[in-house]
Amino acid sequence: MNTENYHVGENFDEMFTEEGHCRAHYSEFLKQIKKTSPKRMSHLQFSANKTQIAMGMTFNVYHDNQGTEKILHLDIVPRIIPHEEWKHLEAGLKQRIQALNLFLDDIYNDQKILKDGVVPEDLILKSKDYLKPCIGLKPPKGIWCHITGTDLVRDKSGEYYILEDNLRCPSGVSYMLESREIIKRAYPDLINQLGVMPVSDYPVKLLKMLQFLSDKENPVIGVLTPGIYNSAYFEHSYLALQMGVELVSGVDLIVKDKKVYMQTTKGLEQIDVLYRRIDDTFMDPLAFNPDSLLGVPGLFEAYKAGNIAIANAPGTGVADDKAVYAYVPRMIKYYLDQDPILNNVPTYLCREEEDRAYVLENIEQLVVKETNAAGGYGMLIGPKATVEDHAKFRNLIKQNPDNYIAQPTLSLSTVPTLTDEGLQGRHVDLRPYILYGDDINVIPGALTRVALKKGSLVVNSSQGGGSKDTWVLYR
Repeated sequence: MNTENYHVGENFDEMFTEEGHCRAHYSEFLKQIKKTSPKRMSHLQFSANKTQIAMGMTFNVYHDNQGTEKILHLDIVPRIIPHEEWKHLEAGLKQRIQALNLFLDDIYNDQKILKDGVVPEDLILKSKDYLKPCIGLKPPKGIWCHITGTDLVRDKSGEYYILEDNLRCPSGVSYMLESREIIKRAYPDLINQLGVMPVSDYPVKLLKMLQFLSDKENPVIGVLTPGIYNSAYFEHSYLALQMGVELVSGVDLIVKDKKVYMQTTKGLEQIDVLYRRIDDTFMDPLAFNPDSLLGVPGLFEAYKAGNIAIANAPGTGVADDKAVYAYVPRMIKYYLDQDPILNNVPTYLCREEEDRAYVLENIEQLVVKETNAAGGYGMLIGPKATVEDHAKFRNLIKQNPDNYIAQPTLSLSTVPTLTDEGLQGRHVDLRPYILYGDDINVIPGALTRVALKKGSLVVNSSQGGGSKDTWVLYR
């Protein structure tokens, strides 16, 4: 495979320097692909695609008239992260999760950070994701955010930035796990030779974390899914199978005497811990959204009574808000008295007059995001948008400024990606997964999402993005 014509461009490339030299941690991989013919690379890619389908690694795309069932395209060129770089990311992520957990506990209890004016009171208390039934809540072991997927990007200089926090029910970890199994077949010797850290023990670590939340010696654990039509159903069933726990939906569960039971062929069996993959307000129609058909009536009362643990805790969605994200560096300083190890992307809050004026004036150069949207929806990428789109978003911001933030258009780093024209750079982000049980554990791998369309910055699977296996090196 010839890489001499590979074009780095103006972005930071993970494999090649600006001068076209291969970075040290990719040198062995470069030797491997130079010995591999383009035909062989195409065959490996074809095999990877077929294996994904055989494994059932599909997801549903809503509002797509091309059909809903798709694979998350796995590119066979991995993203490789050197050991020291990963240690820096690990330290920054642990710091951030610790501060966010303290923030959630504070805003639902003493509200000191609001009273001290560090975070605007109205931003939190008026948020639709601030759940009043959770006021005064003390979750088991004091942990709110048990499973987190934090999105990072790199700018032109190669510096990492936190793009957003996902603390409700982050998805994608099953693709990280299964992708590794597929890519192992393409490069079996190279993975061992380079000393790539394993990710296969994630289900074991997840199970131990869930068990930690219960005081019972052998707690009964379930994964609560919205059902087969949910976009991440493959992941729900996969994780339940890997952990050896029950996969349940709302109709499988009932609450009696503030205890949660699973209906089985042998009768009722009490469940002690739920890993919920349902948004906060859909968990219990009695406590939250009365129209929810996905949740379990009475689940929240059982939770408050201490008869069941739920991961992530109800109420964590307020910290997913993109406007709240802008205040995380201040949270780190407030709760930990530390400077952030990993910086946020500079963020303009349209709710603030000065920031709003700047955004309206410079919308052509900015990325505008709806504060509560996800999956690449509710977003404007200014430099790539039309004049009509600019006008539309200006009006939306003026009508509801609290609902929007804006950020500079980061280039996003690139990784060589196999295309019909050979290896070409495609933009990527990085989603590491963090488990918070008796300790904060950053899994030494991540879901690297890649924008498969040339020049695109949108990596979301629902918007046509793909993925790469992420190799974190031992040394």
